Amino acid sequence: MKNLQAILQAAGTSLDQALKTTVYLKNMSEFAAMNEVYGKFWKSAPPARATVEVARLPKDVLVEIDVVALA
Repeated sequence: MKNLQAILQAAGTSLDQALKTTVYLKNMSEFAAMNEVYGKFWKSAPPARATVEVARLPKDVLVEIDVVALA
């Protein structure tokens, strides 16, 4: 999430301008833990979100998140 914040900031926007995220989890059993961390960054009015389980992610990470935000 901190990486997303930095990327959005470099693009001149922020998490507050996020419209939609897609969360890719290696294992859906990690949803609760991911959701807890996710909620710390969007306390109110979080963006629309889709969460999907995937077989494998680049560099064998456990989670990947993409975001669409207003500039």
